[in-house]
Amino acid sequence: MSATYLLTTELPVQPDRADEAAEAWSGLLAAAADKDRVLYRCLEADTLLELRALTGLDEIAAADADFETQWHAVGPYAAGDFRRQALRFVEAPKEPGTALPVTPYVQLRYVEVKPPAYEAYRAWREATIFDVVRGAEEVESFSAYHTVVSTQPGVLFVSGFSCAPEQYQAPFTSDRYREIVQQAGDRYITGGPGGLYTRCYERVEA
Repeated sequence: MSATYLLTTELPVQPDRADEAAEAWSGLLAAAADKDRVLYRCLEADTLLELRALTGLDEIAAADADFETQWHAVGPYAAGDFRRQALRFVEAPKEPGTALPVTPYVQLRYVEVKPPAYEAYRAWREATIFDVVRGAEEVESFSAYHTVVSTQPGVLFVSGFSCAPEQYQAPFTSDRYREIVQQAGDRYITGGPGGLYTRCYERVEA
């Protein structure tokens, strides 16, 4: 089952040192032998992303012990600072069957929803977004989270897939899905820069 809580850590890295950064970070995970942490490399930007499954927010205190190690090991290759957020699991139209996806790729889809519209949005997405996801064989898992502690508040969808990223995008570029996105923008999503955006990542094997 999807992780009850999710801790994401993303770091912008220097483009010419991205390989070194990935090697250093994956080395930390290999040494820790922690199956509840997975490292990814963004396909659309020079960033690395760690997903960490938590059973409760109290585990952030234990995770804090790793932050300084990450700072010293990966920090020299950084182009910015570490960005972390904690999220709570809400529901999954397609369960990964594990705390974190095991697929070679994930997509993170961020949506900032107006709080007064949140309950209506959840009912709407069940009949629209989730209906598309359930019918798309390209999407192997799809879990919905909501931020608990973050400077980027709102909904986060974690989608796992194994096919080529271009093939994965097909269900989300159809005429129907474009209409769904338009409905979301008109009714539920804020108009700010965090209103809606997506990124795809490839798993980094230790």
